[in-house]
Amino acid sequence: MSGDNVIKVKQKTISHIGRKHIPLPKGVQVKLNYGEIVVTGPKGTLKQQMHSDVEVEVKDSTVVVSRISPSKLHHALHGLTRSLIANAVIGVTEGYQKTLQIMGVGYRAQQAGQGLVLNVGYSHSVEIKPPSDVTVVVEGNNRIHVQGVDKQKVGEVAAKIRRVRPPNAYKEKGIRYDDEQLRFKPGKSAVRKE
Repeated sequence: MSGDNVIKVKQKTISHIGRKHIPLPKGVQVKLNYGEIVVTGPKGTLKQQMHSDVEVEVKDSTVVVSRISPSKLHHALHGLTRSLIANAVIGVTEGYQKTLQIMGVGYRAQQAGQGLVLNVGYSHSVEIKPPSDVTVVVEGNNRIHVQGVDKQKVGEVAAKIRRVRPPNAYKEKGIRYDDEQLRFKPGKSAVRKE
């Protein structure tokens, strides 16, 4: 071991998401209005507000996002703006979907026009009406598909449905996301028997 004292300094990791260019698939158009980006594709049109400290350019069927200074705020806005535009491009081409599963004996979901009626152990049924640009499809009695072009709205509607009856850690009942990993607990009576 050498006598020199070496001090290691942790370098801050900076997100490189904002530097990535966004390729535009065929049929997708991006227009820049004052403080707003309009993305149009086969599945619809999305509008996204843009911060004045971030510059957005459309070059050779790609979208380039750049910041005006290396400050911490502009680093954050750089990556955020790039992610929001990329999400809009994916939304108008492929769309977004969240799938929920209802667990529990007698628990079920029914389609009611554009909306949804849930019977999940309450004395009354719960009705959910999604926004006009979000579609809710019931598969069987216990699977719900939430679809739309706006990632944020699809997530909000799915979270609203899950909030009606969140998964119970002991009884294995409730509404959960299809890809959600749950850890069920045995309960006090099961612990006593061991």
